[in-house]
Amino acid sequence: MAPHMRPLLLLALLALLALALATPASAQLPGVGQTVGDLVRDPVGQVTDTTEELSRSATRELQNARDVAARQLQRRHRDAIDTDRNGDIVVRNEVLAIAPSEEALTAARGAGFTISETIEDAALSLRIVILRAPRGMSTRRAVETLQRLDPEGAYDFNHLYLGAGPAAPGAKQARDNGRPSSGPRIGLIDSGVDAAHPAFAGVAIVQRGFAGEARAAPHGTAVASLLGDDASLFVADVYGAAPTGGGASAIVAAIGWLAQSRVGVINVSLVGPPNRALEAAIRAAIARGHVIVAAVGNDGPAAAPLYPAAYAGVVGVTGVDARNRVLPEAGRGEHVDFAALGMVDAAAVGGRTARVRGTSYAAPAVARLLAHELAGPDPGVAARAQQQLAASARDLGARGRDAVYGAGLVGGATTRGAALGRDAVACARSDRASSVTLEIQ
Repeated sequence: MAPHMRPLLLLALLALLALALATPASAQLPGVGQTVGDLVRDPVGQVTDTTEELSRSATRELQNARDVAARQLQRRHRDAIDTDRNGDIVVRNEVLAIAPSEEALTAARGAGFTISETIEDAALSLRIVILRAPRGMSTRRAVETLQRLDPEGAYDFNHLYLGAGPAAPGAKQARDNGRPSSGPRIGLIDSGVDAAHPAFAGVAIVQRGFAGEARAAPHGTAVASLLGDDASLFVADVYGAAPTGGGASAIVAAIGWLAQSRVGVINVSLVGPPNRALEAAIRAAIARGHVIVAAVGNDGPAAAPLYPAAYAGVVGVTGVDARNRVLPEAGRGEHVDFAALGMVDAAAVGGRTARVRGTSYAAPAVARLLAHELAGPDPGVAARAQQQLAASARDLGARGRDAVYGAGLVGGATTRGAALGRDAVACARSDRASSVTLEIQ
């Protein structure tokens, strides 16, 4: 062979090797022409982010995917959805006032604001008032006006958090299943759950809607199926069928309900921007002894932290693949506490199973483990449970705690995961011969 042909042959061999080793089951992001695997896979099929430029490029594409979903939602419901100064979607004309004084409310009424709803929770000693702006005033100006009228007060937009999204086609009314359970009590803030699914045969499910009637949808059903075989699940559907589902006010009310129900561990596989009302509710719940477990999100390795995972005291969870490599789309930073499997088989609405991928599906593994140690809210037990879990975690990446894996890998396949996966095993074994659609949340 001529010497000048050898480099070309080497490149061809590397390309064939990459094709052989790359996993066809990659996740197509909405509104983005590339898959996550396309963005961050090196020539031999290994996940990598060794260059800052690659990390930034992947992050831009991943953030764009979530932004596209948010923009599409806003375009469909311009009458109900607006944006804040940073472009994050919010409920139009609504402002959240955190523990406002009567003087502040009087001033707000004088400026034309009306009280839409008051969320008052004795368990958390929390009071949030939802104010509606006067006709003709933009949402951004409404927040600025109230803050100017009450400089010492705390006001924020009613941000929308993505994850499950509005009720998807095929969603149905979510009901309790009335089944007995001797397992731990776990809270879930998400969409509603298909409680009739065979995966929940040993699980007691109580559901409540915080954005209208609770509706069973894919995201919540999948996450719930990963929380344990014998759990008692208290499901707070913050989406329902409302276009403004996933609002900070709905999540705050859901946290209050779960606190009143004395649920020790609460799983939140939703992401969005920081919000003062949500932060106040989470801070109060943690102080009371509840553990909040949240997915760190899938905006990419160089993205800014997402919330509620990034709040102090929240247990932030990232995802890994079957080879214990961090998912390339997973967020990173000091708020990452644990890693768990984020490519799993889970329940789908209508009695089916589906393979899902993302940090949303890693968080339940951590919530499940902590719930077995925390029967109800207790600050001391909550702290010890997290310390014990960190001590038992398998160190991955850089030695010791790091911004990629946190304290390390915890959890494994649940019994239900094995049962759910019987049909999916064949699918898994044929991955190299066929493409499988994966959902990223």
